[in-house]
Amino acid sequence: MRGDFCCAWEKLSVDSFVVEVEDLVRTFDSFIAVDHIRFQVEKGEIFGFLGPNGAGKSTTIRMLCGLLLPTSGKGQVAGFDIMKEPEKIKQAIGYMSQKFSLYDDLKVIENLHFFGGIYGLSGLSQKTRENEVLGIIGLQDFEDRITRTLAVGSKQRLALGCAILHEPSVLFLDEPTSGVDPISRRNFWSLIQQMAEKDVTTFVTTHYMDETEYCDRLALIYQGRIIAMGTPSELKGKTLSQGIFEVECDPLVTALDLLKKEPWAAESAVFGDGLHVIGKEGVDLEREVNALFEKHGILLKKMGRIRPSLEDVFVSLIEREDTQ
Repeated sequence: MRGDFCCAWEKLSVDSFVVEVEDLVRTFDSFIAVDHIRFQVEKGEIFGFLGPNGAGKSTTIRMLCGLLLPTSGKGQVAGFDIMKEPEKIKQAIGYMSQKFSLYDDLKVIENLHFFGGIYGLSGLSQKTRENEVLGIIGLQDFEDRITRTLAVGSKQRLALGCAILHEPSVLFLDEPTSGVDPISRRNFWSLIQQMAEKDVTTFVTTHYMDETEYCDRLALIYQGRIIAMGTPSELKGKTLSQGIFEVECDPLVTALDLLKKEPWAAESAVFGDGLHVIGKEGVDLEREVNALFEKHGILLKKMGRIRPSLEDVFVSLIEREDTQ
């Protein structure tokens, strides 16, 4: 698996990895926000960085973007040392947040021109690049529109356009689709995949579990530590190898309380209008659930094995960490 760390730091190749960190730590007084994390991101890879609020995502991104110095550890982004060359990193990367960071009173083209100037573009080359970006983000017919009049999805594409004007080799997207409708989210990810085909590396955080399926690899950070890493299929296969069952029953809450007390039920949680239940290794889960529900008068409407989602995986991993 590409997430394994079998090689020493000195052997890692900048040509192969656009982002790499080893034993990265950031503390705030006695609080450890990021705790000795290590990973590499390959050129052209879409790398998902996930975790609940307060897990250390934003602190990590701020260090990688040159906005916050690490307490200790090693790392490089786009060939620049995160300890010694943060200003060079800022110029080499593209960054987009859920706030979009646009000037609402400017026209679309004026926003592009402003951000192009920040990244050192000028003259004919800047104008040529602005026209290219307008085509990439599909806003050719909106360049004279005042930004505040745009729909949220169009603002999102404009923010992406501003982030890629200077053709960065690595793009950091911090919850870029927050508050955007499903169709705009899908179109946005289509743009990201097109850029990945041109060897633009994307480092993205998101709260939408369906979006994680677009990522080549995922890392889950919790309480400052990376607790899992791999492709979506690897994580689902390794984390929930014993399978997961979807249970429809009534009353739901009573059934959940009963399941949580059973030693043979490894995990139980509400998903939609039913339950997702995972049994311990070697347990005949269907037999045990049927017997339990019959004993306590729970109506079992439906039960069957399902393909686990990444949401199932992440809930399971975090529950295991809390238990340990």
